[in-house]
Amino acid sequence: MRGITIILVIILLLLQYPLWLGKGSWLTVWDLNRQLEKQQAENQQTKTRNALLDAEVRDLKQGTEAIEERARSELGMIKQGEAFFQILEKPPTNQTSKQGVSSSASAVPDLSH
Repeated sequence: MRGITIILVIILLLLQYPLWLGKGSWLTVWDLNRQLEKQQAENQQTKTRNALLDAEVRDLKQGTEAIEERARSELGMIKQGEAFFQILEKPPTNQTSKQGVSSSASAVPDLSH
């Protein structure tokens, strides 16, 4: 009786091996599902990027507004007879110049402690 039990346990283990560790095991299926989800996310990003590029190509083929916009922003071009205004930002001023303090000794706190 004991010999039959051991044989049945061995057969059970041999039948379970492919389920857990074989070519089509649960671990392999889980790993493949994880890879599939990752690839689907990557594909979605690529589709979004391709749709944006497609829209840009259509704009460039159909109208001159996109071409003008690119020429202005990337090449700094302007149309003939068009006025160009460049606005320069002022450099940031520190707090002492806003208060009108002329003496540097009174504007700087003593931190020698």
